[in-house]
Amino acid sequence: MTKAKGTHISLHNLPENFKEVHQGLSNREASEEANRCLYCYDAPCITACPTDIDIPSFIKKIASGNLKGSATTIMSANPVGASCSRVCPTEELCEGACVLNDSTKPIMIGNLQRFATDWAIQNEQILFVPGERNGKTVAIIGGGPAGLSTARQLARFGFKVTIFEAEETAGGLNTYGIVSFRLPQEISYWEVQQVESLGVEIRTNTRVGKDILAEEILESYDFVVLAIGMADVPSLGIPGENNEGVYDAIQFVKDTKKNDITSEFIGKKVVVIGAGNTAIDAATCSVRLGANNVKILYRRTQEEMSAYDFEYEFAKQDGVEFRWLTAPKQIVSENGKVTGLLCLKMELGDPGNDGRRRPVPVEGSEFVIEVDAVIKAIGQARHIPLIEQFGLEHTDGVVKVDKTTYQTSNPRVFSCGDVVFGKGQGEAMVVTAAQQGKITALSIHKQISQVGAV
Repeated sequence: MTKAKGTHISLHNLPENFKEVHQGLSNREASEEANRCLYCYDAPCITACPTDIDIPSFIKKIASGNLKGSATTIMSANPVGASCSRVCPTEELCEGACVLNDSTKPIMIGNLQRFATDWAIQNEQILFVPGERNGKTVAIIGGGPAGLSTARQLARFGFKVTIFEAEETAGGLNTYGIVSFRLPQEISYWEVQQVESLGVEIRTNTRVGKDILAEEILESYDFVVLAIGMADVPSLGIPGENNEGVYDAIQFVKDTKKNDITSEFIGKKVVVIGAGNTAIDAATCSVRLGANNVKILYRRTQEEMSAYDFEYEFAKQDGVEFRWLTAPKQIVSENGKVTGLLCLKMELGDPGNDGRRRPVPVEGSEFVIEVDAVIKAIGQARHIPLIEQFGLEHTDGVVKVDKTTYQTSNPRVFSCGDVVFGKGQGEAMVVTAAQQGKITALSIHKQISQVGAV
């Protein structure tokens, strides 16, 4: 398979326990499953898909043996549809809406989507062609799911698109932030390749705000799309977190995907602080790196955790232990190395501004957990300096946009993906970012079309 520029990892180089956990459907299994579909005319699965994939159509194409047509249907609606086939919470979305839930079991939509897109990847298919150039230029800051989706659509509309990506390879979360045994990098590389094949220029290792200033980009392009996602894990704000043995979960997962895997976790006791999907990834990576005992600490209860249910079940199957209503107070060390974690028992108090009951410490509940490594997974900070360099209105790093067009306070600047996601604004998913990218591209296209019609 041809890889995107700058790639350097292949599946066969990964340790065995970092290869995909779940195997895809065989030809026979895919055919049998596709033929179970009722091909509903008014299919609720389409409505439940944030990118509006014509699910009955792509499944029917699998049943008839038209795998390229199936992959094209999927990727046309979702520019990161190959990745989403592996990481989407399908039981909450398309499969959860399947009419067969009431009689037998839902169609395995995610697995069928993977079957079709895997065929396209293995057969090195290029599925789309660029539109006729319209003379307009767009700079996209960030080459993650939202940025790639926007770029793909704009290129098909005829725009000359340049993506500025800080990392050595585009793909964002799909390339670096989701563990290899759930999403191999090759899948993300192929999606990047689909975008590059349309003439989109991807400038990797280019950090906007440092290597090139926002002002220069605003002067050089007709439109700008800010799709920068979020930054590293913020500080815990407790004593001892600068000691050896304390890790940022985002960087930790990224290192495993870069194949920077060492033996330092073998036989160790690891605690992950947080209960989101990244925390689950950090915990299950620790298990695969040879940790003897892995715990996830969360200051609220299981009901409040943000990780998907299937992620939670996966972690439990891996032997990860969960400690609810537990918060860290201090990282204990000896000679600069982590040896323990001083914790507090919590209880839920009155609701806060977000409507959730606030965790409050239980008096006299301190206890110490013996630990060799602490991984911080308490969310991510925001790229506020860069947002302000573009002069955009924001609230604590959440860029303010018109939710129908994704236009910012600057009419020539649009924004989508995690950077516009905040509490109470829906759920930040890869598939949601892809849809926002599509809407953003259409909004820009409509804007020049309206100007041209005047």
